[in-house]
Amino acid sequence: MDSMDMSHMHHMHDTMPMHDSMMNMDKMDMPAITHSFSLSLPMNRNGSGTSWSPDNNPMYMLMTHTKKGMWMFHGSIYVRYNTQQLTKKTTRSDAQFDAPNWFMAMYNRKVGNNGLFNFSAMLSLDPLTVTEHGYPLLFQSGETYKGEPLVDRQHPHDLFSGLTIAYTQRLNNKVDVFGYFGYPGEPAISAPTFMHRIIALNDPDAPLGHHWQDATHITFGVATLGARVGKFKLEVSDFNGSEPDENRYDFDKMKFNSYSWRLSFNPSKAWALQFSQAYIKSPEALHPEENIWRYTASAMYATPVSMNGKYFISTFVWGMNDLGKNDREHSVLLEGVQQLPKQAIYGRYEFVQKSAEELVLEDEYGDKLFNIHKLTLGTNRQLFDIGPIQFLGGIQASINVPPNTLQNLYGKAPVSGQVYVQFRPHLMLHQTHKMPGM
Repeated sequence: MDSMDMSHMHHMHDTMPMHDSMMNMDKMDMPAITHSFSLSLPMNRNGSGTSWSPDNNPMYMLMTHTKKGMWMFHGSIYVRYNTQQLTKKTTRSDAQFDAPNWFMAMYNRKVGNNGLFNFSAMLSLDPLTVTEHGYPLLFQSGETYKGEPLVDRQHPHDLFSGLTIAYTQRLNNKVDVFGYFGYPGEPAISAPTFMHRIIALNDPDAPLGHHWQDATHITFGVATLGARVGKFKLEVSDFNGSEPDENRYDFDKMKFNSYSWRLSFNPSKAWALQFSQAYIKSPEALHPEENIWRYTASAMYATPVSMNGKYFISTFVWGMNDLGKNDREHSVLLEGVQQLPKQAIYGRYEFVQKSAEELVLEDEYGDKLFNIHKLTLGTNRQLFDIGPIQFLGGIQASINVPPNTLQNLYGKAPVSGQVYVQFRPHLMLHQTHKMPGM
């Protein structure tokens, strides 16, 4: 352990939130805090599904140890007023009070000297708190409501958004092999999904390119095999290509008709890179004959978390849907968060190509493709704590830039905005990167 690690451990008890006392860090026989799919990697590298984040990634969670394992609890609740018509009300805009949310529990348990068992469960009350119709979001598309395509609204997430098990076998400190099964779960494609990136603890909205990048994060039937060798990880998945149906409370039929692969590379503690490809069979219920090749590439960057809670983190994601016959639609996302001790400043730039069919405008525009840009800026501040939970207040605004041909429907540059109160676990200021004795 180097001098920086020794200094970090020396200050740990002075900087940990009060709730961390339940972890009883002085006990030498407690289970080690490690990555969920490797006994040799830091916990902070956990992304969503089996994806990687940078090792510097900040962690907002509660933890408690059992005799043989460790539980981690994540989550976020927003209570907000969301309006997509700050500048002008149109037939495409709307506003509502709602409460996007998600909750996650994860359990790690060491098996023998080199085995690691993982279980996770993720729930969302979105069907109740944002309605089964979802929430208003200009230019958003994907999935259905009452048999009609959802457009200019973000669909709610299923009550059961994830139930997974996994087992990892460490061959040595540089080599792991693992298997992962989810019903539902997340196949090996793209960066950590937007709900599990730090931006989602500031911006409640789903990206407009969600269905070009990481919409497979709730898949009813997924099996993944992977291997890590040093700084690289290669994994392949077999999964259900269909997006969740309109019944947000059930378990959809399990199918294995699609596949993907992902190559991940973390060159340092600050960076997480990946490239992935997927063949997705019949993702949209209204177009069961359409199959998609999806390609993604991403880079995540994070500075170390300082002892007073400051950090900077950013993500770049490119995603493309290829429907064949030279029908390719691209998306680009760039987002960042500058966290200060109490205040956060964040932003997101989005570019996505959406067809007239995607926006339910094919009768007027045929097979035309539209280039859409969006810029979001926001800030929030930590207000007070109740036990291990932080309460924050925030505000944000977005400028949407449609092409000229859509300005008669949306306006020249429609502005949307929201104010919110958020509830989330504390930031964990200690970072445990190694097994004891390594």
